[in-house]
Amino acid sequence: MLLHIKNAKVVTPFEILENHSVTVKNGKIIDIFKSNLKEGNFDQKIDAKGKYLTPGFIDIHNHGCFGHDTMESTFEALDSMAGFHIRNGVTGFLAATMTASPESTKKAVKNVADYMQADKSGQAQVLGLYIEGPYFSREKKGAQPEKYIKNPDVDELKDLIEISNHNIRVVALAPELLNSYQAIRYLKSENITVSMGHTNADYEAALKAIHAGAAQATHLYNGMRSFSHREPGVVGAVLTDERVRCEMICDGIHIHPAAMKVAVKMKGVEGIILISDAMMAAGLEDGKYQLGGQEVFVKNEEARLKDGTLAGSTLTLRKAVYNMIHIVGVQLQDAVRMATLNPAKAIKIHDIKGSIEIGKDADMILIDEDIQVHKVIKKGAVL
Repeated sequence: MLLHIKNAKVVTPFEILENHSVTVKNGKIIDIFKSNLKEGNFDQKIDAKGKYLTPGFIDIHNHGCFGHDTMESTFEALDSMAGFHIRNGVTGFLAATMTASPESTKKAVKNVADYMQADKSGQAQVLGLYIEGPYFSREKKGAQPEKYIKNPDVDELKDLIEISNHNIRVVALAPELLNSYQAIRYLKSENITVSMGHTNADYEAALKAIHAGAAQATHLYNGMRSFSHREPGVVGAVLTDERVRCEMICDGIHIHPAAMKVAVKMKGVEGIILISDAMMAAGLEDGKYQLGGQEVFVKNEEARLKDGTLAGSTLTLRKAVYNMIHIVGVQLQDAVRMATLNPAKAIKIHDIKGSIEIGKDADMILIDEDIQVHKVIKKGAVL
């Protein structure tokens, strides 16, 4: 199967290639060239008509969307989520859990692992699991149910990894907790990314976690000790250490535009990962929803618990890229990188996904200046 896409602005991690073509064979990118240089016989042709051809977005922190979430532990929920994602240009995502009973967490993890065996062709690919909770600080729990919050447990993590069929990609935890450094070292040995989140760690505790192997910050600024000039806290540690990538919810609600600009200046283009942190209300109207057994009230696209605590978002990664360009002032190719190659690197799949390069999976989307998705290509199949 040969697919030819011509007359595209091909977005690479470093530049935009004007009037270029991309050829795909058996789901892999095999050639990138100037559109007027050569033609050939192809099974399928797409004229991009000057639109941007970018890698498919990768959302590594997503709890749910379109009325469903990961913790429902059903194929139907994941089907709905994957269908919504593909319509919004997300070709791959991590299904995120949240703080819950051990039984509920294990059930959700097993459900995702089982679902991944199917890899349905017309939907976004579930790339693994993001374990968010229960190893968090009660002071910075946010919308995580306090009832099940506890210290890290390596034996429990080993069990979850086994249940997941070794598909856990990220584990978020608070590094100041008892047993946290042991857990970080263990997870690193299993090639799992450790993200510091929902944490009240001071600067020294955060730095110690980075030395132990923590390489990511969960939804930067949110659910963590604030920065102070005398105690920089976890924010100061992650913004100044090149070993750490920072997730960012670019919805204009979770973070002020000036704080986003600070993060981009400190971390550079390579250090920011755009995430949605979406809950089940994403893609739906304002109203009452659920998150971790708690009522969430959505008004004007803001998701909050009854007490006003932010409870995830209703953001899509497509909108996050748009906001990075139009609110923060980031160049299009840089905003796209934050939603493609950077998350791919974070979960260690950048050898096959995350950029338009010869030999990589043909997960691509055609978008316009407003980041509206016009066509989705997943593993070479035009959807």
